[in-house]
Amino acid sequence: MEVSKPSKAKFIASGIIPFAFLIVMIAYIFGPGSYLLDFGVPLPEITIEKTDFVDSEIRVTVRNTGPIPVEIVMADVNDRIQPAAIEPDRFLERYEVALVRIPFEWNEAEPYIIGLTIEDGTRFEKEIEAAAQALEPSLELAGFFAIIGTYVGIIPVMIGLLWLPFIKRLKKNKYHFFLALTAGLLLFLGIDSIEEALEVYQENLSQSFNGVLLVTTVIVVTFLGLYYVTEKLIKRAESSGIAKPVVIALMIAIGIGLHNFGEGLAIGAAVGIGSIAFSTFLIVGFALHNTTEGIAIAAPMSRGKSMIGKALIGKLAGLGMIAGAPAIFGAWVGGFVYSPFATVVFLSIGAGAIFQVVITVLRWIREEGDKNLSSAAVASGIAVGMLIMYLTSILV
Repeated sequence: MEVSKPSKAKFIASGIIPFAFLIVMIAYIFGPGSYLLDFGVPLPEITIEKTDFVDSEIRVTVRNTGPIPVEIVMADVNDRIQPAAIEPDRFLERYEVALVRIPFEWNEAEPYIIGLTIEDGTRFEKEIEAAAQALEPSLELAGFFAIIGTYVGIIPVMIGLLWLPFIKRLKKNKYHFFLALTAGLLLFLGIDSIEEALEVYQENLSQSFNGVLLVTTVIVVTFLGLYYVTEKLIKRAESSGIAKPVVIALMIAIGIGLHNFGEGLAIGAAVGIGSIAFSTFLIVGFALHNTTEGIAIAAPMSRGKSMIGKALIGKLAGLGMIAGAPAIFGAWVGGFVYSPFATVVFLSIGAGAIFQVVITVLRWIREEGDKNLSSAAVASGIAVGMLIMYLTSILV
């Protein structure tokens, strides 16, 4: 016993000592040793993250994304200096946020360039292509977003689920084609989520957030987390008698739901800044694009032999709601409390979830007999799935 105590203490110390040295080094660099790195001139940077047009006023949300504190000294609209009130104050520490309120009689649908100047004379600007009244939360508007979310999320997914009887009668080779088609559909959705996340980052966030690394990190963490959860669910399903196809369909629905939440965020935000006008053609485009998501859920469910009648209908309805309803919640959040950073994170989560589901579907195909995933049915299914999503995305 006397020998084990010192050995345990040494073990703990061996893990703590490197951290202690690291902390001492960092403290020295920021303290007495700061002069060693005191070269070059740190450049200030502020980022205009959000611009709201309200009655006779422009409200600008700005963040200090540079390495040094800054002071906002002037605001202008279309290169004309305007009076402005800054809340809570004009001095911003790093990553601190302020609201700049500019009294201004703006006109709807006209372009504006909002400029902010800091104490050293550096000016930062944000171009608004078309001014639109900022949305005020109301039951009527919430209902509008709910209708839009239902049209682009819930209804298309439910329609896609109607292919279940057709898929259920397919022979093994053709069934593999539809499973691969599902993988292709989901793969496209994942790539689409990444593209949207990077687009939001480039348009609204500073480079100091390291957008590409942020997106990559969230995708990987989400992928690993859901991979672990999926494995646990599959093992529990096998031990409790739940059909494995139900678990796979559930994970697909969750992945699609996370994607649709991000899609709802983008729709709500676009409506909020007036950059999107809903038309019958646009709704039809979203419906065609998202109907394929229902097929992705129906494919594995078609092999749930123990599910018939009301039980099957109930499960399908539940899965459809899991996949489609998040579009409504996303539209509410995007329209009323939009945050570019949160949008990037949620779109990345959706991408990570979808990529994990793609792996699950491909593993399911292997277990069904196509060990190398090299058959014509699998290759053509993935290709056709991505092609369908691309063609329908043109309408959106």
